[in-house]
This record gives sequence, C-alpha cells and structure tokens, in this order.
Amino acid sequence: MSSLNIGDFFEHTFDLGEDYEGKVIATLMESPKHDASRPSILYIHGLSDYFFQVHVAEAFHGQGFNFYGLDLRKHGRSLLPHQTPNYCRSVKEYFPEIDQALEFIHSKNHGDIILLGHSTGGLTGSLYLNKGKNRKLTDKLILNSPFLQFNLLPWQRAILLPLARIVSKFMPYASLKKPFSHLYGASISSKRHGEWDYNTDWKPLQGFPAYLKWASAMRKAQKIIHRNSDIEVPILILHSDKSSRYRSWNENILKTDMVLNVEHIKTYGKKLGPHVTLAEIPEAMHDVFLSRTEVRKLAFQKMFSWLRNSERT
Repeated sequence: MSSLNIGDFFEHTFDLGEDYEGKVIATLMESPKHDASRPSILYIHGLSDYFFQVHVAEAFHGQGFNFYGLDLRKHGRSLLPHQTPNYCRSVKEYFPEIDQALEFIHSKNHGDIILLGHSTGGLTGSLYLNKGKNRKLTDKLILNSPFLQFNLLPWQRAILLPLARIVSKFMPYASLKKPFSHLYGASISSKRHGEWDYNTDWKPLQGFPAYLKWASAMRKAQKIIHRNSDIEVPILILHSDKSSRYRSWNENILKTDMVLNVEHIKTYGKKLGPHVTLAEIPEAMHDVFLSRTEVRKLAFQKMFSWLRNSERT
C-alpha cells in the first residue's frame, strides 16, 4: 500500500496564455518526497488520462528518484470549463507546458531528468525530444506502450486517416462519439474488473470522443517520428508480449494490450534513435504500470535495472 495519497502532491499551475478556445493552463504535480540531489522523473499521461498513479511515484521514490506528473492542457486538473476535453490540433501544442515543466524541475534539482511517457504521452515525448526547445535538459526517455502507430488495418490507415484530415479542415470538431471500447476502462477501474480508483470525470470509462482533428494531429506526429527521428538519449520501451481486440469481456483483456498493436510499438520504437532498448513484459496491459501486481513488479525491475545501467550519450 502506498504511503502517499494524491492529495499529498503539490500542484503548480502554468499559465499558457490563450489558444483558439481561450485561456489555457497546465498542471504539474510534485511529490513531497523531494531531494534536490536526486534524479527526477517527469511523467506525461496518455489520452483521456491524467496523473493519478501514485504507486508509480512511490516505486521511483524507493529507487532514489524525485517524481513529477504533468497534466497537459485540456486534460485532468488542467481542463477548464470552456475547453473541449483532450482536444488538440497539433501535438506541438503541448510543447510549452513541457518546456515549463523541464525548466521548473531543472531549477529545483541537480540530478538528471528522465522523461516518462505513456501511450499518446509517449508519442508527445518522442516528438518533443526531436523538436522541443528544452530537449537537452532531458537525459533519458522511458516509453510505456507508446502510441507510435494507429492500431488499424493498412487499408484503414491509407483511407480513413487522410479522410479524417480532409473532413477536419472544414469541421474541426467533427468526432467519433464512441470511438473506444468500454472494455479498457472496465479492465482498469475498480468499479469493473480492475483495481484502480480515479476521477471518471477526467478519465471516463469509455473515454472522450475522438476528434478527427486530433487524429490528424497524431498521424502527423507519427509520420515525423517514422521518417526522421533522431533522439540522442538512451530510450527504454516497455510493452506487452501480445495484443488483443475483444468485443465483449474476456479475462485475457487483463493480460494483453487491447489498445495498441505491440508489433507496431517494436517496429517503430526501434527507429526512435540509436540507443533503444525494448523490454517485453509478459501479460502486461496497455498501461504496463496498471497491470496485475506481479506483472508491474517485473516491469519496475526491468526499468530500474535499465536506469542503473544506461548512460546518456
């Protein structure tokens, strides 16, 4: 059991000015277990998500790391009443809050900074370490099931994604109202088959609508990563050993990545930079750190072993 609660974390609000919907903020969560001499983790969440994984912070504390979780604009604590939840028109929209978060952490600590991204946060972090202003402040990159490719058939990517881009030019808020299976939410929520409690206003069991403009933005970022990624720092990619696509509840959902195709993760993950390590975690879920106890324990073991043995280039 964690000795920390989410309410113990300090909240830092970044004023990011205005965008096409008005005022924008981001929120940096800082663990109170802080030591300026230690390395620090900056965690970036996935889609329809926010930072609530206190057990992950505690695992890092136990190995001598500070921990920070960033709620990106229009997600979680950063979602304002006038905003469209989880909406973006470019992945680069998130760069200013990552800039500020890295500057904040760097100003308070003397150790390395490791960026940790889950799913869409992994794509955002990967793009940032190629293009971001403060990417040189980051010493390592850890990706937890990064969203490096849409989990679609080749013909669907060839036809549907370009169509989404065209439609979204004329209808920027066009969306798929129920794009995600409720089964993933059911697999992690303690109200269903999982073990985790979280704010379902910020992370609905079935997710928020998938906006075509968002899909176009993700696809553009993926193409940049596929064609010309040159991340200089060491990279660790954690992923499950298999994927699944169930339409009704099956216990194997608790042992597979039902969101992304793990073969895509491996194929495109290897191309992120010259120093990539793939770590397969048998029976892991999409968010590896929300998997069953013995599975996430193995993931932590592999991750901390890599952190001890990897060196910044």
